[in-house]
Amino acid sequence: MEGRYGRFHNEVLVGGTVFFRYWRWPDEERYELTKERDVVELYLGDKAYEVTFRGSHELDPAKDDNLRQALIRRHYSLERVLREWIHDPKTILLDEGPTLADNKMAERITIINGRDEAVSLLISPDTHLPIQKSFTIRDPKSRDRDEEDEIYDNWRMVQGINTPYSVVLMHNGEIVRQQYLFSASYNTAPPDSYFTPILINHEREQKKNEQKNK
Repeated sequence: MEGRYGRFHNEVLVGGTVFFRYWRWPDEERYELTKERDVVELYLGDKAYEVTFRGSHELDPAKDDNLRQALIRRHYSLERVLREWIHDPKTILLDEGPTLADNKMAERITIINGRDEAVSLLISPDTHLPIQKSFTIRDPKSRDRDEEDEIYDNWRMVQGINTPYSVVLMHNGEIVRQQYLFSASYNTAPPDSYFTPILINHEREQKKNEQKNK
């Protein structure tokens, strides 16, 4: 996928750039940022890495709340819910009837997996496509319940697959990210190297830089 995203704080745009996304089932994801693609974010399972011209280093979600939320969203991703959760015999589907989603009529379906994790999908009665996805988690520090929402729009058919070209991410009712796609394609078979971080020894690199400075 190719597109542009914006980051928001208190619903004010604070940054953004173009991105190129590669995704491989079940849990490998690569984001190349900026037009030069010189900054890469890798998400492999429950781990995240940043890759630059210096190499790769693992990111710590305990030190970055935005990263922690991103890893949680991956766990509750629409791809995982539709490909994995609903095929598990332990999963329960609850039809909760009509509701409103983004000022549109929708049918609310709640999906509860075998680990008692729940996601609610608000489905358009006209297109039968998701308008919104919602789930709640507990903040590990405050122990408060956080509500996470994703709003989908501008669906397009790409190689026989319905794809939302507009996605808005919300945290406790506030916009935190908004992204728009320019293009998308499937079954491109990215190489294994796209999802292989080459870790660097930061201590060794620091010593090298100190020696150069001398």
